[in-house]
Amino acid sequence: MTKSIIDGKDFKLGLFSSNCSGGMAVSKAPDRWSASWDDNLRLAQIADEVGIDFLLPIARWIGYGGETNFHGSVLDPTVWAASLLANTKRISVFATIHTAYNHPIVVAKQMATVDQVGKGRAGLNVVAGWNKPEYDTFGVELPEDHNDRYEYAQEWFDIVKKIWTTEGTFDWDGKFFHLQHVESLPKPYDGMIPILNAGSSQQGREFAAKNANFVFTIVGGPEDGAEVVKTVTTQARDEFHRDAGVFTLGYCVVRPTEKEAKDFLHYYAEENADWGAVDNLMTLQGMHAQSFTPEMLSMFRERFAGGHGSCPIIGTPDQVADEIERFAKAGFGGMTLSFFDYAGELPYFAEEVLPRLEAKGVRLPR
Repeated sequence: MTKSIIDGKDFKLGLFSSNCSGGMAVSKAPDRWSASWDDNLRLAQIADEVGIDFLLPIARWIGYGGETNFHGSVLDPTVWAASLLANTKRISVFATIHTAYNHPIVVAKQMATVDQVGKGRAGLNVVAGWNKPEYDTFGVELPEDHNDRYEYAQEWFDIVKKIWTTEGTFDWDGKFFHLQHVESLPKPYDGMIPILNAGSSQQGREFAAKNANFVFTIVGGPEDGAEVVKTVTTQARDEFHRDAGVFTLGYCVVRPTEKEAKDFLHYYAEENADWGAVDNLMTLQGMHAQSFTPEMLSMFRERFAGGHGSCPIIGTPDQVADEIERFAKAGFGGMTLSFFDYAGELPYFAEEVLPRLEAKGVRLPR
């Protein structure tokens, strides 16, 4: 991956979940995001041209039901990443990998190959997993204890990292994996692939502080997010003697007037919300994940319809730029955005919001 994604020079912006049907909008609106390959390719090339820093997919294997079966159609993140890197020049592209469903030797080889395709622009988002119906699909037991999930994920990642950094062969005799004469070439393009960890539980954030360049975590907004940033960065520095940043996520509607933005949000996230899928998603999050506190889940039903529970960034270009600036001032290293129609709405965002962020000093010109 290009060094710019981890250079710490300014606030990074990415696009999240464009590989999934509906994106982050749990909506029945007929013009919702299709997540087709053609649309993803078009989006990636627009994002590459306008200066978006990275693309981040979700790894999903079954949908969330409701009338639309939200996220029922999902492009495989690793294949998606390699294909987009082959068709872009500057942007970084992550693959999202569940540790429970993918063998570390296979992932190490796949991601090194993806990074060769992108000439250093690949990234790996490590996910320990939480979605029990997907575990059932794979015939894998979901550990009820978060500590067990992350103990497994830690050994899994240690193997991947050792493969990328070891010349020749090695054996591995751990708690979960017993491997013999492991070897893997090629290595990543620049020796090591930057790591993102999507986790919002205490264990997830600790895993990221220990291993990742960035923890990708859900917050209620910039105010409570500032404390999360402080906790993660302090833990990384004091316990693990390393630097780790924090990314968060939001959904964006930007229009010339505030009324137009709010009317459009109302159109897709209230009038056309797929409440069945929203409730299924929230139930699963409440039962098996720790990404949201019970209080957040009780308050965020509309946020789930609008953007999968992420932070709303709604309004005029000035209002949207001001809100993004608040996250930067809270200490975040960057954030992802989602749009109802990524490819249709990104050009206006790039034309109107990005120059405002540059004028504020939040971002450097690309």
